[in-house]
Amino acid sequence: MDLERIIKAAVVLMTCGLVAINGQGAGPGPERAGSGVSDARFARLRRGINTSHWFAQAREYTKAHLETHTTAADIALIKTLGFDHIRLSVEPAPLFNRATPAALNAEYLRYLDDAIQMILAQNLAVIVDIHPADEFKKEILSTDDRVEAFAKFWRALAQHLAGMDPERVFLEVINEPLVQEGDRWRAILTRLVAAIRDGAPRHTIIVSGHRWSSLPEFLALQPVADRNVVYNFHMYDPHTFTHQGATWGADFWPYLKGLPYPSSPEAVAKLVPSIENKTAQGALIRYGEERWNAARIEAEVAKAAAWGAKYGVRVTCNEFGVYRKYAPPEARAAWIRDVRTALEKHGIGWAMWDYAGGFGVVVKQDGRPVADEATVAALGLKRSAER
Repeated sequence: MDLERIIKAAVVLMTCGLVAINGQGAGPGPERAGSGVSDARFARLRRGINTSHWFAQAREYTKAHLETHTTAADIALIKTLGFDHIRLSVEPAPLFNRATPAALNAEYLRYLDDAIQMILAQNLAVIVDIHPADEFKKEILSTDDRVEAFAKFWRALAQHLAGMDPERVFLEVINEPLVQEGDRWRAILTRLVAAIRDGAPRHTIIVSGHRWSSLPEFLALQPVADRNVVYNFHMYDPHTFTHQGATWGADFWPYLKGLPYPSSPEAVAKLVPSIENKTAQGALIRYGEERWNAARIEAEVAKAAAWGAKYGVRVTCNEFGVYRKYAPPEARAAWIRDVRTALEKHGIGWAMWDYAGGFGVVVKQDGRPVADEATVAALGLKRSAER
């Protein structure tokens, strides 16, 4: 089925779904769709953490890596710190066979099952987040036939996961899809959601906008014709601060270190002359002029809340954080606190990026995870950590 036909089908499905929901045929608008996700189920997604570099972002996915990178002790610590769910990022490539996409790698699937059960054993919810490397992601979403293969893969995976507790296991379509056009992503998303729903009729599906799943893409998203869905965005604004010193992404990030937060022209003035790269220097000046602070962040988060209220749907932010290597600890903690506070004010569930990676809530000392108390406190979890 080509994309034009998919888009038309999506319109028909949404209209039919809305008629069924509203019990009438007099042109109901999408803002009346409502959510089929119960309060109790959504409450499982209040405060979460991403476990990165385990089943995704790793150089290899060997038995030794999968069994030792994140252990039962790590999951127990996550529970002790007061988190209620884990976003488990999963690279699909080891599971995926292009010739027979519905035939999942059984051996690798057992490792994934074991990880999910280890999380559930701590009474934590888990988001199974399909989190491909960029090249795999671009390829699998590039043409209609590849999208169809990905849909077959997802249907098979959803069928496999369907026997797990739908109150605690959530299925996320794909992380940051990198599709540039919103209309194309809408058509692809419609196809993938339908495949997942066919495989797992009772489980809640998590979706996000196109490209990097940031707030602008989230606000451009139209709800799908499925009520058992949570809508998600990622919050890293301003990237000049949150990704300072990072060696991936924008080419000027590595030149930025020690940035303050909140920002103002006065706060960054002393740093500007020390930045030799002109692009980085300009970004720093803009960062100061934009005056990022708690009020600015709250205003951005309020836009997501308003979008959710307009459509009557549940909203989460399952990635936010600050690269810790070059950010001043006090400034990093203040930004995390301001984002977390704004999300909670508006009833938006959250999951910080990440557990023990470059943005971590814990650091590894002699191979042992140690909670960073400033980050724990910024997340509002200090009391839980002390019990």
